[in-house]
Amino acid sequence: MSAFETSGWLLGFALGGAGLLGTLLLLFVAGVVRYIPNDRLGVVEKLWSLGGSVQSGLLALNGEAGFQPELRRGGFHFFAPFQYRVHIRSMVTVTQGKIGYVFARDGQDLPVGQTLASNAAVSDFLDVRAFLQRGGQKGPQRQVLREGTHVINPALFVVMTEEATYGLNMDADERGYYERMRALLEERQAFTPVVIKERTGSHESDQLAIVTVQDGPALARDELLAPDVGDAHNSFQEPERFLSAGGRRGRQERVLVEGTYYINRLFATVEFIGKTVIPVGFVGVVVSYTGARGEDVSGNEYSHGELVRNGCRGVWRDPLMPGKYAFNTYAGKIELVPTTNFVLMWKSGESGSSFDSNLREITLITKDAFEPLLPLSVVVHIDYRKAPLVVQRFGNVKQLVEQTLDPMVSSYFKNVSQTRTFIELIQSRSELQAGASSDMRERFLAYSLEFQEVLIGTPRPQQGDHKIESIMAQLRDRQIAREQVETFAQKEIAANKQRELNEAEKRAEKQAELTASLVDISIKENHGAANVKAAEKRRQEIEALAQAERYRQEAEGQGRAAAIRSVGEAEGAAIRAKSEALEGEGADKQLTQTVMLRLAEAFETARVPLVPQIQLGGGDAGSGNAMATLLGLMGALKAKELEGLASQPRS
Repeated sequence: MSAFETSGWLLGFALGGAGLLGTLLLLFVAGVVRYIPNDRLGVVEKLWSLGGSVQSGLLALNGEAGFQPELRRGGFHFFAPFQYRVHIRSMVTVTQGKIGYVFARDGQDLPVGQTLASNAAVSDFLDVRAFLQRGGQKGPQRQVLREGTHVINPALFVVMTEEATYGLNMDADERGYYERMRALLEERQAFTPVVIKERTGSHESDQLAIVTVQDGPALARDELLAPDVGDAHNSFQEPERFLSAGGRRGRQERVLVEGTYYINRLFATVEFIGKTVIPVGFVGVVVSYTGARGEDVSGNEYSHGELVRNGCRGVWRDPLMPGKYAFNTYAGKIELVPTTNFVLMWKSGESGSSFDSNLREITLITKDAFEPLLPLSVVVHIDYRKAPLVVQRFGNVKQLVEQTLDPMVSSYFKNVSQTRTFIELIQSRSELQAGASSDMRERFLAYSLEFQEVLIGTPRPQQGDHKIESIMAQLRDRQIAREQVETFAQKEIAANKQRELNEAEKRAEKQAELTASLVDISIKENHGAANVKAAEKRRQEIEALAQAERYRQEAEGQGRAAAIRSVGEAEGAAIRAKSEALEGEGADKQLTQTVMLRLAEAFETARVPLVPQIQLGGGDAGSGNAMATLLGLMGALKAKELEGLASQPRS
């Protein structure tokens, strides 16, 4: 006889033998009839069975006493009296946009090293019998529940949602375990899918998610990140496909970008990081921690390290251009290298870039033993194609500046300062700057850098050093003296200009009178010039008349002289003839008388004045008469005659 037949017989007997109320009470106590609401489900527990109790596991799959795998849905259900108990429970409800987690209280034990129960063989939580018979595993399941209402046997499965935990007959220890699991899930925000928004309001989120898988084979010894296994696992939302594709536990190389992902947070956790932004004016040199070992592509001339192709482990040959990248910072790092000119400042408290925060003024020792501090700035440029070489050699630009450029630049200026006095150092700053630009350009090229310019500041004393300040004060006093001299000179010029201005103003005030006086002066000057011209004319006329008169008199004198000379010559000839005949003691006297007589006759005949009007020659006043001249001439002739007579031989 079946249980339903027995129940019907007892019901008929009760109705026929006793009252309706007593029959109903008996049926309730015996558990013959149970009503299950339509929004609930009933878990049947068999209290006793001729087949005994369950020997292994939690559910009675073969009619044994214990929890039965089949559920009862809404309505009236009839059972054998005093053999079954029905536990009415709520259906599992997962809210829209949320995730439910399933824990199997029975099934096969998990293998060593496996974290979650595999759902590769069975993934249907509705058919409990099939789940257990087909090798379902106990423990937290890899597969999660999505939105909706699920009819799941709470005797086998404990389902945990954000609002409630669905389970049956849990003791204190089991309840404590699930409370700890709930705390873990809430800590991981596991009931909410992974949501990476493209924009938050008007601002970009600029986030990505790093995934760490908690289940599967472990990584190889040399691996830091689990390699990417492709897209078969639907961004880690299907754990079984991920593992079957060769996925491994640990932090994954693949990242998640904008989107919504229903990921079992017991299978994989997520960590949000920002996207890598390479701003304009920079390139990103990738130093990869993962990937295959690549071949060195840096060339034979480069001996400071290896460069590899992009995607391999090491420093990538090709830098990343400006932009936004979903770069897994656990897989490597990106060193930003500026490609525009940047300034390095050796000056305390000031910075020209993010690379010179530790630079200070250079302490110099001059030729005259002063120790000033020299502030300076250096403008540097890095070719973006050489950025990987800089990173490979120095690690990053900051280390390049602090470990190489700072000692090199400091040493250069220390050496230069020892050849100059402090004053020369100040006065030859331009020359020093030009020389430093030329010398350091070659040095910077050796480090794959392009030197642009060096700007040298004014040397200043160290704290507590008053000697340099004394020198500076003397130089300032000297300059002030020079400026005062120049100021006085300018003041003198200004005073002269002021005087000229005053004179001009006064002259302008008296301009009418000045103009009239100038006109009078001009008139008088014109009259004087006219008189001078007239006098000059008269002088020229007088000179011309005097010249003409002199020429006339000279001509007349020359004519008279010629006449006298002719008469004299004739008289001389006559006298010589007579003198030859004269002899004796009175010859000279007779000769003189004769000459005077003849001379008088000649003057009378020629009508020549005895005293000439124009004297010729420059003799004494007494020797200017004609008589003396004639006497001298006659004396000379007589002497010549006597000489001739003396030279003749006597008979």
